[in-house]
Amino acid sequence: MLTEAARVLIFLGILLVAAGSILLLMQKSELSSMFRWVGNLALDFKVEKENFRFYFPMGTSITVSLLLTILLYCFNKFIH
Repeated sequence: MLTEAARVLIFLGILLVAAGSILLLMQKSELSSMFRWVGNLALDFKVEKENFRFYFPMGTSITVSLLLTILLYCFNKFIH
């Protein structure tokens, strides 16, 4: 059981590194304009003061959650 957990953690680590690399590459290309909505939705809260900055992306989190739910649902239907 421990080896399965280790494999899952290694896979998640590789997935995070790949996602970070893709985001860095997208920042330098024209594709970055496609994702300007991220962090600027109606329920994304931003509070900026002199020595304090608070950011809570609730709208973006809900949107990403819905997109991932639909994607995983379709993937599950396709597999089974």
